[in-house]
Amino acid sequence: MHKGTFMELCDLLSPALRHKNTKMRAALTVEKQVAIALWKLATPDSYRSVGNQFGVGKSTVGAAGMQVANAIKDLLISRVVTLGNVQVIVDGFAAMGFPNCGGAIDGTHIPILAPEHQASEYINRKGYFSIVLQALVDHKGRFTNTNVGWPGKVHEACIFRNSGLFQKLQEGTLFPDQKITVGDVEMPIVILGDPAYPLMPWLMKPYTGSLDSSQELLNYRLSKCRMVVECAFGRLKARWRSLLTRLDLSVTNIPTVITACCALRNICE
Repeated sequence: MHKGTFMELCDLLSPALRHKNTKMRAALTVEKQVAIALWKLATPDSYRSVGNQFGVGKSTVGAAGMQVANAIKDLLISRVVTLGNVQVIVDGFAAMGFPNCGGAIDGTHIPILAPEHQASEYINRKGYFSIVLQALVDHKGRFTNTNVGWPGKVHEACIFRNSGLFQKLQEGTLFPDQKITVGDVEMPIVILGDPAYPLMPWLMKPYTGSLDSSQELLNYRLSKCRMVVECAFGRLKARWRSLLTRLDLSVTNIPTVITACCALRNICE
């Protein structure tokens, strides 16, 4: 993260993070709290080694991390993880080969420690405990909508059907009513998903089974444009490397931290 970005981030979060000094001790500065949180998220280091880096105790590292994550959730998410200019996104996907597309959707598993309650619900199909992050991204891989917190065992299509995003798309309130004619079909703005997602008037997924050349061409173009969401998850986990190791937080705090990482990634990019 550039120094300018860091200082701007501190300014934006300072209303929630500025604490008063007490008779017992001086409060941590906003800059130090943000630096501790970013370091903890960006490295798989233990609380102790992060504390040694900054000259604070283990518990202070944990507290600062959660305070910064909550501040990002309260102050920044609605400003940073948003749709932005729909026409720019549609033009971006059109340049990549898919017309009238407003985003690509997918899910990824974030490893966690075994929860105390209903642990079996969190074991995903690959056999480890996880929480699912489902995200919609634009043509540049910026997160425009995120949904975090479902246990790893739950299928992506089920998570999608129960999300606010599904409701908005179903009601037609997410994108403007902007149709184009393809052949003799009127096509609204669509999002792209992999075969796990349901086929809807506003959600395109690849053909399966034996294909002719035109179906293969559509699959090629669709997967080329859908790659942006795969790359977005890769860059998210490469930048915030704590998401690659098992998050040692309570199940109630994990969604806040993952959502904060998504917002920070958008800010950095």
